[in-house]
Amino acid sequence: MTESTKTSLPGTLSVLDVVSFTVGVVLCASIFRTPSIVAGNAGSPLLTLALWALGGGVTLVGALCYAELASTYPHAGGDYHYFQRAFGDWMAFLFAWARLVVIQTGSIALIAFVFGDYASELWSLGTYSSSLYAAAAVVLLTALNVAGVRPGKLTQRGLTVATILGLLVIVGAGFFLAPESAASAPASDNSFSASGFGGAMVFVLLTYGGWNEAAYVSAELKNVRRNMVRALLVSIGLITVLYLLVNGAYLNGLGAGGMSNTDAVAADLMRATLGEPGAVVLSVLVAIAALSSTNATIFTGARTCFALGRDASLFAALGVWDDQSETPTNALWVQCGVALALVGVGAATREGFQSMVDYTAPVFWLFFLATGVSLFVLRRTEPDAARPFRVPLYPLTPIAFCLASGYMLWSSLAYTGVGALLGAGVLLAGVPLLWFHDASAN
Repeated sequence: MTESTKTSLPGTLSVLDVVSFTVGVVLCASIFRTPSIVAGNAGSPLLTLALWALGGGVTLVGALCYAELASTYPHAGGDYHYFQRAFGDWMAFLFAWARLVVIQTGSIALIAFVFGDYASELWSLGTYSSSLYAAAAVVLLTALNVAGVRPGKLTQRGLTVATILGLLVIVGAGFFLAPESAASAPASDNSFSASGFGGAMVFVLLTYGGWNEAAYVSAELKNVRRNMVRALLVSIGLITVLYLLVNGAYLNGLGAGGMSNTDAVAADLMRATLGEPGAVVLSVLVAIAALSSTNATIFTGARTCFALGRDASLFAALGVWDDQSETPTNALWVQCGVALALVGVGAATREGFQSMVDYTAPVFWLFFLATGVSLFVLRRTEPDAARPFRVPLYPLTPIAFCLASGYMLWSSLAYTGVGALLGAGVLLAGVPLLWFHDASAN
């Protein structure tokens, strides 16, 4: 086995690979839970679908901003590299630290808990069944990625295709097998209001979250300056169409009232159309979706750890690239260890999924906002940089992205509990490490 710390990575990924990873990250278990909350806040079928379409539009605005950054500065570190150029090493270091101990590893643990919850519906392993399944998923998928980038790509393609096919089963059940009386169920009594809009968009954008992960494989994308824009637009378009179809199926199969008055909208739909076997099908479907997203998040997250290792002597071991398997092996295993520790935290609280949402959301949206600001900074400080793609309607488009990110930051703080303080505390723990990093650099 040969190892290196090279700065240019081989272009081994196609547009299809990046689309499959992006779609795999986004299409996770939230689409099986959040639609009922959105419908309850919207109050009518038309407004429900309009909110999901708006979410796709907001996501597209963000994707256009990322397309300019990723095509102009293709780099394995994604946002890490943008922060480094726009704000300096200190911001890049804090972001990489946040990715390692909060954002990415917390997301891996969160999605792994979703897999554990639904796998336990099929075969329970006892009191800590969900946590055991979650830990096993993290370790096995990390090992698969360590084995080489090609096995990881093939696995992701298969899992993403299976997830899309499963969602199409829900669409078919909702549109073609639903009782004729379902669509006439009365809508929620909630009237649409500003607070209802805010609450609905929190969950809509949560369900769209993860599309930005494509930036972390930009350095490995073939012909990145042309293909990154294509990969992002195809991904967002596909996701938006699927979400509209799935929500249309929920509305047609359960009615607006039935959709908004349940905590398990997908399970209710499958049970109403296919009986109890439908619930089993749903458990398998959600488990596959969670595995798909976990695998994609493990793949992309290790790239930021790798970038941190190349630039920070304190974490030099993370900056090793295995030329034989074409993976950042050390970064993958360290990321695995932190994610397992967070699975342990979730197991201790007995509220694994919710505790990870509280832990990650505010920190995630803080740096998302900073990414939008970095586009303005880089336009000003590097005006002559070759930009094969420029975000349209500048500066209105990135301003809209920053406003949306700021709103989500506020909303995530308003909707989360003590876990948000824990995540912020872990982020701030990186400040003394930053001081040691600067001291060693000098």
